[in-house]
Amino acid sequence: MAIRNLRIEGDPILRKTSRVVEELNENIINLIEDMKETMYLNEGVGLAAPQVGVLKRVVVVDVGDVDEDDEQLGKGEDIPDGAIVLINPEIIKQDGEQVGLEGCLSVPQRSGEVKRPSHIIVKAKNENFEDVEFEARNFFARAICHEIDHLNGILYIDKLENTQE
Repeated sequence: MAIRNLRIEGDPILRKTSRVVEELNENIINLIEDMKETMYLNEGVGLAAPQVGVLKRVVVVDVGDVDEDDEQLGKGEDIPDGAIVLINPEIIKQDGEQVGLEGCLSVPQRSGEVKRPSHIIVKAKNENFEDVEFEARNFFARAICHEIDHLNGILYIDKLENTQE
């Protein structure tokens, strides 16, 4: 496992569309472990492969340490404990609306309000390359949407309602 360098706004790789992962191999397994380690070291709640310079459709998300009293999280929300790995994730259904504050490891020292769906259904492969489908709400949904945007070359700053420095 290794800490990978974060790509920062202005790096052209952040604006490219990531490629589908066709198989789980040693390179993808190492990428996933490196992404988790890099995310935790940088105190993020999610990380997408393009943020570490790899144009593959892989994200890791861990909102388990978010303050449970946080209004963004939502009461009674079913949040996984620990990091989840999503390979080739797709949002197959979305509804509702929420506006909330977002930041990004690739856009340091900035944050802003972004409109996202409040409920999503996601289809992906997990870290064992098994098909998974699950629901996410509120902050968990926001984090997944944010990371999937990265796979499509979109940064949260492209969707700002208003900004804070």
